[in-house]
Amino acid sequence: MSLPFFYIESYDASAKTIILDEDTSRHVVQVLRMQKGEKLNLTDGKGSLLNCEISDAHKKHCTVKAVASSIQHPASKKITVAISLVKNTSRFEWFLEKATEIGVSEIIPLICERTEKQKFRHDRMKTICVSAMLQSQQTWLPVLSEPKQFADLLMCEFADYKKLIAHCIEGEKQALSHSHIRTSAHQLILIGPEGDFTSIEINLALENNFIPVSLGETRLRTETAGIVAATLLKLG
Repeated sequence: MSLPFFYIESYDASAKTIILDEDTSRHVVQVLRMQKGEKLNLTDGKGSLLNCEISDAHKKHCTVKAVASSIQHPASKKITVAISLVKNTSRFEWFLEKATEIGVSEIIPLICERTEKQKFRHDRMKTICVSAMLQSQQTWLPVLSEPKQFADLLMCEFADYKKLIAHCIEGEKQALSHSHIRTSAHQLILIGPEGDFTSIEINLALENNFIPVSLGETRLRTETAGIVAATLLKLG
């Protein structure tokens, strides 16, 4: 049976003990009823994996000591999904959860011309990503950016990335399911809002060397399109 898996924001590698925050301590001691001497895993979401033993099972500041540690290297292929915020917050939260489980490297919330909701609670959204990382027992947390305006994102430097835009307007597009489009080491894909990107936004992306791609024959919701794209790129 795998050990319970928890997140720590940061830790001092030279310290003999680690004091868990109150929420984690409560979960370890009161929910899981773990006792002194039992073991658990910790990660900082930056590749560190610590195998720890409980030395003080206090419900507010549980103390553990690391008995073994390792560094897990990040995926050689970085996948960044820049995706429009959607009106229904729970749908965007679902996307964050599943994209984290899939193993994307970075998530950039986009504000496009047709984006209906621009409010973004970064702390809550990061918590969802952390939970999904722990559930899938990974040690790398996706970088979750603050929302960016569409035009501002196009000006960002993505050296060594193949840049893609998925949209629904008729025209020449490459199927993302074709393996040749997914061969680059790093990938950035843009996913539009409900109602799609505007023609002006699409043309602006093409002028900035984005390749237009199709995700299939059916018209997908924003969050579904994001997961399809992440899955295809991860498998490429």
